[in-house]
This record gives sequence, structure tokens and C-alpha cells, in this order.
Amino acid sequence: MSNQADCFLCRLPGERILDECELTRTIRDGFEVSPGHSLIIPKRHVASYFALTIEEHAALSAALQRAKQLLDEEFHPDSYTIGINDGISAGQSIPHLHIHLIPRYQGDVENPRGGVRWVLPERADYWTK
Repeated sequence: MSNQADCFLCRLPGERILDECELTRTIRDGFEVSPGHSLIIPKRHVASYFALTIEEHAALSAALQRAKQLLDEEFHPDSYTIGINDGISAGQSIPHLHIHLIPRYQGDVENPRGGVRWVLPERADYWTK
């Protein structure tokens, strides 16, 4: 795990920040999976969602709502996928918690049914078995 000194999410340049409050920052993902893909990040260097304070939970929730509002105005998506990879086995590659807010658009995948269940593809399709 990295520490705060070498964490790029702790050292974001000002021009990357779309929104912030005392406890959070919001940026666009540098490797977006859809137009507007954003990250909501606690300012405190913390790896796990489960290590957040009650105040950080509330601030992240409010920041998520503000980010959605910005995306609605700029990109007009049809839906959203919200995701957190919490821990290495869950695919967390940056050891600083961040919430993905991924705008979804009609037709962006052939069949979106099952959504986040597809992180384990062999178990995702429960409706045709």
C-alpha cells in the first residue's frame, strides 16, 4: 500500500478538481469508460470505504449528488453506475478510496442487465439459468 506522500490522489493539481468541499474532491477519471466518468475522493488518505468517518460518508454522499447534477447538465446520461473497488481482491489498484460515478447511455452496451454482477461473469446471468 502506498502512503500519502506518494499518492497522486492526495496531490491533485487544482485544474483537475471539478468540485470540492472540506472533506472531498471530485475529478474526471483520467481513463474514462464513458463520457463524464468521474471520481469522488476523500481528501484524507484512506484506502477503504469502511475506514471512513461518519462525516466523510456524509460528505462523499453529498459530493456524489453534486457530481451527478454536473453530469446531468453537461452530458445528459440516461443512467449511472456507481462503484467502489475496496481491496486488492475487489480490483482496487489505487490504495486511496475513490467512488466511480459512470454515466451510462442507451446502447452503450448490448445488454446492460445485471450491471455490477458482471464483475464475476460466470455468476452474473442468474435470469436464464
